[in-house]
Amino acid sequence: MGGEQLRSMTDVCLLNLSLADLLLVISLPFLAHQARDHWVFGDAMCKLVLGVYYVGYYSGIFFITLMAVDRYLAVVHAVHALRIRTRTYGIIASIVVWIASIFSSFPEVTALKLSDRDPPICYRDYQGEDHLRSVSIFKMNILGFVVPLGILFFCYTRILLKLLHSRSRKGQAVRLIVVVMVVFLCCWAPYNVTLFFWGLHNQGFFHDCDSSKSLLLSLQITEVMAYTHCCLNPVLYVFVGEKFRRRFLRLLSKSPCVRCGFVKAYLTTASGSVYSHASSMEERSTTV
Repeated sequence: MGGEQLRSMTDVCLLNLSLADLLLVISLPFLAHQARDHWVFGDAMCKLVLGVYYVGYYSGIFFITLMAVDRYLAVVHAVHALRIRTRTYGIIASIVVWIASIFSSFPEVTALKLSDRDPPICYRDYQGEDHLRSVSIFKMNILGFVVPLGILFFCYTRILLKLLHSRSRKGQAVRLIVVVMVVFLCCWAPYNVTLFFWGLHNQGFFHDCDSSKSLLLSLQITEVMAYTHCCLNPVLYVFVGEKFRRRFLRLLSKSPCVRCGFVKAYLTTASGSVYSHASSMEERSTTV
């Protein structure tokens, strides 16, 4: 009973992470169309789509950070976190994250407008306050990468130390933590580094034409790399979980699909992740 209740906070976090990724993904086709041609969806959609993009951008990063804190509490402070990692606290934390994501999207969302030129584009108009553009970029660096990376590094380092000193099976859990950190760095670090130099470019550095072209090309490439993290999140945070595999296997067993044998065999023999490892530690802690 206690372990099942504790896992509900993780479920709340996973659900909200999925919603955040979905918000970001929904906006991408509109942005891709503008990148290929121009904005044809009107001023209202400009504000709505780009507003959704910024909220999805920050909320996705923030919920990944919240997942790390959740795992840290589950593994490192399993006994003391019994009263914290409940569904109620998960909902409260999620509401706080959504509010923080909305506030982090300012002033970008208030500066969105459709240009008067032909063909029109959807852009951020800071009304001559060019320094706000650089402030916005550096804010994305700090809130969207530096601070979350620091929290992820702290949480997963403490989890690794805890797992390495435990007697239970830990190989799969350790590998998963390493993969989570490496994937996060590979997806988001190139984009944020390029974004940082683009902010310096807006401040007057690297102002020659060749540098501008190189930075714009790098932004396009690294931005695509960053967006792929949305596709990898289900694999890293959901499919590797033992509870999900167990329920998915139960669903496959009822399916007449004859080609699902390999999937069934894999799910049956796959080792537990850091999530199932943490859950087992929690269940044992409730007997203490």
